[in-house]
Amino acid sequence: MVSKELLEILRCPVAVHYEGDDPGRLELVHDTWLVSPESGYKYPIIDDIPIMLVEVGEKYKDVAIEDLPVPPPKEDAIPASSD
Repeated sequence: MVSKELLEILRCPVAVHYEGDDPGRLELVHDTWLVSPESGYKYPIIDDIPIMLVEVGEKYKDVAIEDLPVPPPKEDAIPASSD
């Protein structure tokens, strides 16, 4: 699980560029996902490591929070290469 201290400093790499007081804050959901309410991107936590890659977060953008897989798929830990 992500520590409270780490959750305080992590930011969505997409929403961090938005306007506002503290853009990009993330919410812990199901103890296995970090969700950006601003961008809608959802980042899995796999083996206690947040996978904060834009292409992974975007993959789950349109998935409802209640439909996120728990635990997240391990293949998201190593995104497919673009070769």
